Amino acid sequence: MKQELVKLHHARSKKDFPELKLEENEYVELAIQRSKLGLIFIWGAASVGYLALLIALVFLSTGGAKSATGTLNGFAMSYLYLIILILFGIITIAALVGTKVYKNNRLYVTNKRLIHHCANSLFSKSVNIIELLSIEDVSFKQNNVIDYVFKLGTIRMATVGDETTYTFKYVNTPKDELDAITHLVHIEKEKTKRRHRRPEDDREYDDEDIEPAPIPSTNNTTASNSTEQPTTN
Repeated sequence: MKQELVKLHHARSKKDFPELKLEENEYVELAIQRSKLGLIFIWGAASVGYLALLIALVFLSTGGAKSATGTLNGFAMSYLYLIILILFGIITIAALVGTKVYKNNRLYVTNKRLIHHCANSLFSKSVNIIELLSIEDVSFKQNNVIDYVFKLGTIRMATVGDETTYTFKYVNTPKDELDAITHLVHIEKEKTKRRHRRPEDDREYDDEDIEPAPIPSTNNTTASNSTEQPTTN
């Protein structure tokens, strides 16, 4: 890939992903987020809680609490309403925090590295950086029926040497992301092999450089080898 194009991709990636500290001539090839289905599960659970609180509120408003427990004074009723309101706030905050944490888990694949932003809570975050050359194996698995039905899965990346395995869960169509990561790892390793074979050549290689060089045509060969002979009188 030409150096000007690499710099253009680098500048674009820095603009689109300001949270990343990209190296020189590094740009984002793939940005993987968790499936939006997980957000549906989070807010689905919150909706169940809201429904339960609504039923309790209707029960209190229609006098069901009085018939079940006897006459309640105004203070007791206000206290129960306050509890319902507090529980409503707790469920909402829990859903918002869960959404934030869920979205903060991202996997970026650049032309040089894998950058995994991992968040377990608002106060527990980590960043794992893996060089493409260090990746020995990339795979995915589906753990249950829900993963199979909704086409979700977990991407697993194993590194060379220390045998560390990194995982990224709840990915849509993980087979597609798996193929893309595997392809980028292959490209980077092919670049390294070429540089080792030709240490004097430090230019960047892209997908086209990996393909076998075309055999020159007869016309081109003839044109390149022919020279104009000087005329003599």
